[in-house]
Amino acid sequence: MILSDQHRYDCVGFSDAYPVKTPNLDKLAEEGVWFENAYTTIPTCCPARMSLIAGRRPESFGAYWNYDITLPIKTLEPSEYSWIRDLLENGYNTGWIGKWHINPDHGAEEFGYTDVINSEREYLAKYGSRYHNKDFSWMGWEENCDLEDTHTAFLAKLTNDKLEELSSKDEPWLLSVNFEEPHPPYVPHKDFAAMYKPENIPQWTGFEDDFLNKPYIQKQQLVNWNMQDYTWQDWAPAVARYYAIVSETDYAIGKMLNKLKELGLEEDTIIIYSSDHGDMCGSHRMFDKHYILYEDVTHVPLIIKYGSKLIPKKTKDYTVHFLDLVPTILEMTGVPCSAKELHGRSLVPALEGNTPKDWPQEAVTTYNGQQFGLYNQRCIKTDNFKYVWNLTDIDELYDLQKDKGELINLIDEPAYTETLTILRKRLYEILVQQKDYLSCRTNVWAANIQLLEQRKLGNINTLELKK
Repeated sequence: MILSDQHRYDCVGFSDAYPVKTPNLDKLAEEGVWFENAYTTIPTCCPARMSLIAGRRPESFGAYWNYDITLPIKTLEPSEYSWIRDLLENGYNTGWIGKWHINPDHGAEEFGYTDVINSEREYLAKYGSRYHNKDFSWMGWEENCDLEDTHTAFLAKLTNDKLEELSSKDEPWLLSVNFEEPHPPYVPHKDFAAMYKPENIPQWTGFEDDFLNKPYIQKQQLVNWNMQDYTWQDWAPAVARYYAIVSETDYAIGKMLNKLKELGLEEDTIIIYSSDHGDMCGSHRMFDKHYILYEDVTHVPLIIKYGSKLIPKKTKDYTVHFLDLVPTILEMTGVPCSAKELHGRSLVPALEGNTPKDWPQEAVTTYNGQQFGLYNQRCIKTDNFKYVWNLTDIDELYDLQKDKGELINLIDEPAYTETLTILRKRLYEILVQQKDYLSCRTNVWAANIQLLEQRKLGNINTLELKK
């Protein structure tokens, strides 16, 4: 399982969206199953990764935000369910390499991993801080070291050494490899930076946003980052570096996949690639991933390959990846699930081309911002529309067929009233089912506000306010 940090769906060459070179991921996608509609549970690093361990929405166990920024927040505790323990108890060797970001006080060992390599500590001891540049900028810079001394190459070497060791063992194994890249600051090696010229980088579809009829906090973000006057010429160099660090990460992944093949393990290994969420990187003129649920941060790459056991294909089947991956992995490995409850469904039918008729036709993503203040959002995305419930400001509705950049908010357009009614109802049902406390009836304030909106739209047959 290879996980990157803030890798946009449209920044994989196989997506055929932007000119990003990812030959190794492209090959993996060609030989495996590529999900065109894979979405993150939440576009925030820590709670997203926690949901992968627990197989549940982070809000259900109080993990609303990153635990290491601003206000204190709950995290996933070792007492909670972890699917890694299920594998461990069924004879698996379980290994972890790379970024943790699950719990500040409890390491991977307490969640079922028995073979943990603290790559950050080892890298720091060997090379020093990755961010020692005297002219530090969140927009990034180029590294001038030897390519083999980069963080991505170091992680690939640790992984390949571990694969060599695992290849001699009799028991099955799980190896989780976790990149910090391409998370900002964007710091590609000079060889990869040379692949992209800022003047050749196309503008994001959603760049030219005037923020009319949109939540106030979106435009305010530009002021908070002091980027309110940035033009595409200001952003293009940073986007070029983002492309470059994606390509560098792809190069490191290629080394891992080649090692797997060299060791004769490729046919019998389930390979999963994804990312915790995307990155704005200048889209809508914004930085990072805060206070928005645009496709830039919610839509993620997801590839699953299992030798010749899966027929290569692109699938439009929807998945909220970290919720659905847990039951998928357990079913594919034949390991019983000990969880009392999971919030996802196994993707095995979709992987085998037998998608059930009742398969979800939407994805729900949540957000609970804290970086510049509390701000809650919930959204539902279908093939044609996206509806965003903003608890403290105007809601959003986008026609994704006519407006791929999500620039025009249609929330007040009478022609879309029926669409809005259907999306609000379905969003509410999913949030209640997955124990989101903003919609649970025992905490009636937010839930009733939502149902009042349903009432305005005349959708009161199945949703009635609790007295």
